[in-house]
Amino acid sequence: MPAGMGGNDMVMPGMAMWQDHQKESMEGMKSMGMDMMQGMMKEDADVSFACGMIAHHMGAISKAEVELKHGDNDEMKAAAQKVIDDQTKEIEELTSWVEKEVK
Repeated sequence: MPAGMGGNDMVMPGMAMWQDHQKESMEGMKSMGMDMMQGMMKEDADVSFACGMIAHHMGAISKAEVELKHGDNDEMKAAAQKVIDDQTKEIEELTSWVEKEVK
């Protein structure tokens, strides 16, 4: 697949000039997208949903971690921490369900 068209070698125009937070956010989005696609390929619709959502929530955590690392606004940093706390709990709940369901 050509660069910039998906996959692990995804390159966006001007990426070399991006700020660190932009690069880190893009890396998190690439990982989330691939993980979501893998999760959604499960045959069982419920397991597919749960696995896709786990990956989605992991992407949200990754994005929130970038905000905590690079952000300056206290309100946005608090929102990022809330995302991490809430999404971590949801990942634990979904993971527990998947582990019981998939034997």
